Amino acid sequence: MDGSARNDIRSLLKEFGVRADEAIVTHLARNRDIENLQVRLTLEDLTEYSESSPVPPLSLTVEGEITRQSSIR
Repeated sequence: MDGSARNDIRSLLKEFGVRADEAIVTHLARNRDIENLQVRLTLEDLTEYSESSPVPPLSLTVEGEITRQSSIR
């Protein structure tokens, strides 16, 4: 794999990370009663292949919990 592909991957992941962070922080700010947020992050290949699709297809799912920590104790 050449450097250009790696740079494209890193750029997409960085953009996703920044936008996901902003979306989650905004969601938690609007919904102050949420203490734990269950999330699923999914990577899916959207390429329209002219021939047969790769086997196995590109797919990745990561699930986790985001816990709000109260600043008041």
